[in-house]
Amino acid sequence: MLSLSRGAGAARIPWAPRAPGCSQLPRTAAPAEGTNASSRLCFALVLVLLTLTPGVDSSWWYIGALGARVICDNIPGLVNKQRQLCQRYPDTMQSVGEGAKEWIRECQHQFRHHRWNCSTLDRDHTVFGRVMLRSSREAAFVYAISSAGVVYAITRACSQGELKACSCDPLKRGRSKDERGEFDWGGCSDNIHYGIKFAKAFVDAKEKKVKDARALMNLHNNRCGRTAVKRFLKLECKCHGVSGSCTLRTCWLAMSDFRKTGDYLRKKYNGAIQVTMNQDGTGFTVANKNFRKPTKTDLVYFENSPDYCVMDKSAGSLGTAGRVCHKLSRGTDGCEVMCCGRGYDTTRVTRITKCECKFHWCCAVRCKECEDTVDVHTCKAPKRAEWLDQT
Repeated sequence: MLSLSRGAGAARIPWAPRAPGCSQLPRTAAPAEGTNASSRLCFALVLVLLTLTPGVDSSWWYIGALGARVICDNIPGLVNKQRQLCQRYPDTMQSVGEGAKEWIRECQHQFRHHRWNCSTLDRDHTVFGRVMLRSSREAAFVYAISSAGVVYAITRACSQGELKACSCDPLKRGRSKDERGEFDWGGCSDNIHYGIKFAKAFVDAKEKKVKDARALMNLHNNRCGRTAVKRFLKLECKCHGVSGSCTLRTCWLAMSDFRKTGDYLRKKYNGAIQVTMNQDGTGFTVANKNFRKPTKTDLVYFENSPDYCVMDKSAGSLGTAGRVCHKLSRGTDGCEVMCCGRGYDTTRVTRITKCECKFHWCCAVRCKECEDTVDVHTCKAPKRAEWLDQT
């Protein structure tokens, strides 16, 4: 039976080595105007340069470094398959890097009212720290949405003509029909097939080099993320005819906003299924026989999550001390749940907001500035003795 070799007891996470020729800049730095293609490529590739650093998970998530030059052969942590893709498709690698910020923002939006809020760590190439070493449902969600983010970013870049290797979907040609009747394929249909193909080849390359249970879990959740983007393709049409009568239609397939994918995967997180490896190490069985077997669209995980109430370095938990909570809410953002029963502090804050806005012809909206005094509630820190027990 395969073992969970990358569990919570894994070795200490090493620091990411710097890519040759890439100088480290402040986290808020941006590329100067006029920067050549190589420097922009460096930014994107540093985001993916440590995909396969031994002992850590998916450090291609890393965001924050810029530089002048990267040579694919010298990027540490990439397996041969990834080096080949890097050398052959440098513009696609840039799209992968730019898409990383988008899916991390979406992850943080989905968990903004929860104890674990998809928080990232400054100057940590693993982005999420040791929390991803545990084979939890949080790790399952992050792998799924990161894989979805790669598909989305590459597919969008194809349609926008930013990549040499792809463009609009070449299969959407000729005539077709839907429930409204026949139409002609036209415009630019999003090439989701290319996005999925490239994401599978690049992101999955790491897991296919490792034969353990965590790798199989990651591959499953990666696939869930890729197919989630395809689920929300929509048919958009333009009508032709007298007075827009739609006697003729030209249609194309377009991706929906990434928020729909995020919402869908968040629901899958809620219903994620705890599993164990089967005897021959090729698949999963449910950990609790009273639950149904996972399908290809279900997120799966092996280990229970920590409660994320207090800072726990070994589990990667940052705790909830200082987090804003809502006094009257009975949900996960409520002070009772968010603060784990420790209580909360209340601070009265005066805010200046725009109010009494009026439209003036033509064409401006003018508002007054109003002062608004509100109470802000923040979770108390645990007692020191309790905190020391967890660190």
